Amino acid sequence: MSEHELLLPQVTEENICLPLAISAVSKYWNVNLPISEAKEIAKKYPNVRGSILIEGIELAERHGLGSLILHSTIPELKKIIDMGIPPIVILPGLYETVQHASVISGYDDSEKTIIHYIPQQDQIGAIPQKQFEKLWQEDGMLMILLAPPDIISKIHVENKSKEKSNRLCFVSEKLNLQAKPDEAIKSLKEAITLDASNSTALCLLGGIYNEKNLAECVSYYQKSIDSNKKCYLAYRGLGNYYLKTKQYDKAESNYSSAIEINESRFGPIYKNRGIVYMSQNKNKQAKQDFENYLKYSPNAKDKADILQAIKEL
Repeated sequence: MSEHELLLPQVTEENICLPLAISAVSKYWNVNLPISEAKEIAKKYPNVRGSILIEGIELAERHGLGSLILHSTIPELKKIIDMGIPPIVILPGLYETVQHASVISGYDDSEKTIIHYIPQQDQIGAIPQKQFEKLWQEDGMLMILLAPPDIISKIHVENKSKEKSNRLCFVSEKLNLQAKPDEAIKSLKEAITLDASNSTALCLLGGIYNEKNLAECVSYYQKSIDSNKKCYLAYRGLGNYYLKTKQYDKAESNYSSAIEINESRFGPIYKNRGIVYMSQNKNKQAKQDFENYLKYSPNAKDKADILQAIKEL
């Protein structure tokens, strides 16, 4: 075990409103968050898969923990761990999960690794530091800190406006899931007023405008990329908008930029780019992309249709 490693308790039960990461860190501070309360809140989200992080954060706050949501760096992350605080980071998902929250339980400078919390005993999730940093950059190097208020108060926050801006991003996602897009837009516009370079806020706002089929989404996605050149989700969002509007060259270019950043992050992007290639009569590339879609989305519901399409190409 590394000298820079924190011991977190085993956690198995989770809920969309009490994600595993929040539950594990709360238990680390001897705060047991009631799953019954999380289940009650979850009734507001009948058709949501995945987790609603801000609901978990707010649940932890109601039970006495303080929180901060910061853009961070590797040295800062290590400093936080050495203070005895296990940070939660936002990382890319896999297959059909867009992103996920992961608890960082330590680091090992001699091995140059970052250690992830894994709930199963006797398992260590060590990842090379360079690879971790590359993945972390895709979602703006966000770090969530949960700890007793007296410990939270010791953490120096350089820019309180930026911290509030980050929090509003999570609030907006909750509002959007509650089918309140106008309130979500208001929340994101406030986030951007507080921090004009908040890549996450810009990308999320682009996403809501994209859902509404509004061309304004393009400028927000572009600003998000200007702030974070590795913003996979902004490139993917642009690809989706250009596919919908039949601007196939632009769709291909943006999907390709996203895939260049992370080829295995999100399986369905290959299906979309495959459709773009078909529309451009690039059948060889389309076939390759449909095969990659099934490789990265092994449980795809439209597997039979895609296999048929591959056969015909």
